[in-house]
Amino acid sequence: MKSLSFAGLAYEQKKKTRREQFLGEMDKVIPWESMVKLIKPHYPKAGNGRKPMPLEMMLRIYFLQQWYGLSDPAMEDSLYDIESMRRFAGIDLHTDDVPDETTILNFRHLLEKHKLTEKLFAQTRRYLIDKGLMMVREGTIVDATILNAPSSTKNSEQKRDPEMKQTKKGNQWYFGMKAHVGTDTGKGLVHSVVVTNDAVHDAKVMGELLHGEEKAVYGDKAYAGEDRQKECESRGIGWCVKRKAYRGRELTEEDKENNHRHGKIRAKGEHAFQVVKHLWKYRKVRYKGFYKNAIQVFSLFMLANRYMVRREIPMIKG
Repeated sequence: MKSLSFAGLAYEQKKKTRREQFLGEMDKVIPWESMVKLIKPHYPKAGNGRKPMPLEMMLRIYFLQQWYGLSDPAMEDSLYDIESMRRFAGIDLHTDDVPDETTILNFRHLLEKHKLTEKLFAQTRRYLIDKGLMMVREGTIVDATILNAPSSTKNSEQKRDPEMKQTKKGNQWYFGMKAHVGTDTGKGLVHSVVVTNDAVHDAKVMGELLHGEEKAVYGDKAYAGEDRQKECESRGIGWCVKRKAYRGRELTEEDKENNHRHGKIRAKGEHAFQVVKHLWKYRKVRYKGFYKNAIQVFSLFMLANRYMVRREIPMIKG
């Protein structure tokens, strides 16, 4: 435990801001020890060269970037400017070095290279299932959201990102990628994630979002299809996907009642999207290229799962 300076003691006595309250909650629900253990085999070891920054500090800084949408240079500046972020990262300006933007960048590249955000997501999924917080066997809600990419060609290459594609939703065109998720029917916790470009139809990845042990599957009308329904029912999975009207066939009263009955359950699939897109403002991709953005999506939904259970488990160990 570090001793506090006079300024630190004064800081402890002041009223906590919403940021400080949020960071305090997340600090308690993230199992730092087990996450560090997962990353450590890939992290640089101390040798004759420059001593690497503490691993847990770098992981905390990476999570701060996810919550506040900070670039590497902006993250470095924030660590100098904002006391609450320094405290969350475990940095004391009097005794500790602040990682520069290159060090922050290299840590992100380490996570990308070894697909460690996917492993952290899987680790959180197992924990939530083991603790009975994620009810995967009751049912799966499938849904997708569009994440926009810059469509402008006013850049040095004078072209759009070639790894992103466009799609039409309603009467509007979108350019970017999609995050497809499978969530439980209890709290809307995410157990499956698939990332594609915008041109891939939601229904094409539906099978990848199901784990096979659910009793029912829920989804909006984008997932409707006779072949998919027969396949699920042949596996003993109840088909609760929203029924849609076709040309020459309007919805019956039974269809409308069915859609209304399952609608409250389907709505839970939006909970994680609300956290990621509205609370953390992740509506547009933050990097160029598909892979880097796809890797980030796993970290965002892993953290969203932790956030959604933060009140039920005020202290997670492992």
